[in-house]
Amino acid sequence: MKKIILILLLMLPLALFAQERPTVEQLFSVKTVKVKEELLSHTKKNYGYVVADEARIYDVTPRFGGFVEKLYANKIYTYVKKGEPLVTLYSPEVYKAKEDYLNSYTYTKVRNNKGMLKSAKLKLELLGLSQKEIDTVLKEKRVSRYTTIYAPVSGYIFVKNILQGSAFNAKKKLFEIVNLDEVWVETKIFEDDVAWIKNADDFTLNFKTTPKIYKTKSKLLYPNLDPKEATLTMRLRLKNEDNTLFPGMYANIISKDKAQRYLTLPQSAVIHKDGKYYVFMVGEYEGEYEPIEVNVKQFDNQTYIILNGLSANDEVVNNALFMMDSDAQINGLY
Repeated sequence: MKKIILILLLMLPLALFAQERPTVEQLFSVKTVKVKEELLSHTKKNYGYVVADEARIYDVTPRFGGFVEKLYANKIYTYVKKGEPLVTLYSPEVYKAKEDYLNSYTYTKVRNNKGMLKSAKLKLELLGLSQKEIDTVLKEKRVSRYTTIYAPVSGYIFVKNILQGSAFNAKKKLFEIVNLDEVWVETKIFEDDVAWIKNADDFTLNFKTTPKIYKTKSKLLYPNLDPKEATLTMRLRLKNEDNTLFPGMYANIISKDKAQRYLTLPQSAVIHKDGKYYVFMVGEYEGEYEPIEVNVKQFDNQTYIILNGLSANDEVVNNALFMMDSDAQINGLY
């Protein structure tokens, strides 16, 4: 490819011929920049929202029917701790099973029949009674008419299907308790970004409701594509021990891939013409610049990644647009 030599004398007033001829750089401020090798990470911004972790949602569903005697968790969205009483109830089925267990224990004192005692205890366990209540039957040698259901985990009551004095049947869900010590944030990923997001390993999230910045590396891409939006759902897991985040909150998500080494130039040093990209490399002589075709990829609004055509420390014109107005364009050299 021909080299471009900027001839500037024709543009100078005659009075300047009597003086020492200025250089191209002095006249036109032709600044140059070197190709850098940098360690860079790509970033993308998305929006998402908090959802509860399905593995931390618990249904309280008795295996027997009964009647509510005292309702402790009487308000929805109440926070309960693991082991706290939710409701005390009377169940004819449970009452009879406890009597059978006590009678079996009394019988085995006279006649050794451990199988019958074991079977009676198993029935109570299958009905879902706590070990503490089962042990109380033998400890106190009497049967209470009432049974208490305790919170299996700490969390918020998102569903409450009973009232004081309610009757219920077996298999009815009385409560749904949601533990928010860990939550998910879901966001939509366009199909074109899927290959890139698979290499992303660092996610920073922030929310309007708290100044805290959350970071995570735990992600999961759902293996199904929404055909209407051409998007996949990505799930990020966040620690939330202080229960600051609640389902439905919106999140700003910055995704970053693994850092890699790239050859870079500022965007101003690269010019796009006729479907190709060019830079103007500094020639051997002062004021000499050679247009070089390069293969580039945009990194951000200020930087190009050089895929081929240049090496580290190669020197090029920092303002390629200036060269577009030079004799090189006029003469059709590129």
